[in-house]
Amino acid sequence: MSGMRTVFIVGLLCVFAGIPGAAYTAESVLAPARSHARPDERNVASAAESTLAPDIGLPAPHTNGKISVEQALKERRSVRNPLPTPLTIEEVGQLCWAAQGVTDVHGHRTAPSAQAKYPLELYVLAGSVTGLAPGLYHYLPSSHALHLVSGGDLRATFVDRGVGQGWVATAPVIFVLSGVPEKMASMGERGRPFMWVEVGLAAQGFLLQATSMGLGSIFVGGIRPAPAAMVLGLPPKEEVLAVLPVGHKP
Repeated sequence: MSGMRTVFIVGLLCVFAGIPGAAYTAESVLAPARSHARPDERNVASAAESTLAPDIGLPAPHTNGKISVEQALKERRSVRNPLPTPLTIEEVGQLCWAAQGVTDVHGHRTAPSAQAKYPLELYVLAGSVTGLAPGLYHYLPSSHALHLVSGGDLRATFVDRGVGQGWVATAPVIFVLSGVPEKMASMGERGRPFMWVEVGLAAQGFLLQATSMGLGSIFVGGIRPAPAAMVLGLPPKEEVLAVLPVGHKP
């Protein structure tokens, strides 16, 4: 992410409270989850595996945490040296829900979205998770489930090609937030900036949830979007926006 873009995003987040609330009122019903069974240049067999593999239902999220929002805000810190200790599938599910989970029957999510467009997608690069095989997964908010995109541990490949910061690959799980700008097209030139605001909001919810669970994470914005998208096998009109490695604090 360029310095100018970083400043722009921070500025937008700072003034978010001043944006008319009507633009952020979610009135649409929940959109159906899309399929991610798309062959790419990595491995056609993996694409076939993705098509045939059943979605993995995640444990129901908890909504009565042990610490307050205020305490999580106070304790949150960027963690660049997470321990390799495995996470559990319950922890992965809770973090998925915090970033993009559905919170009511109308399909509203944990992070607000301009005109309820919901342009974000969430991926999980699982390396060391109790109860979940290593692989690349796509989070399905409507069913609170993971869809297998590709089997095998892709953390090192993703970080080497798409991030360039070796320490990120040491995290037992790497979450990736991507966006589909086309979903914001009806908003004209304002659409893309609002998508960047939304990824910041989703990431903040994720980071506070991680803190409340005794985990550490960080928003990594210095990425190589095109190579990162290629490793993930994203559709052409979807782009990587943020990388969130997470693990236990040292």
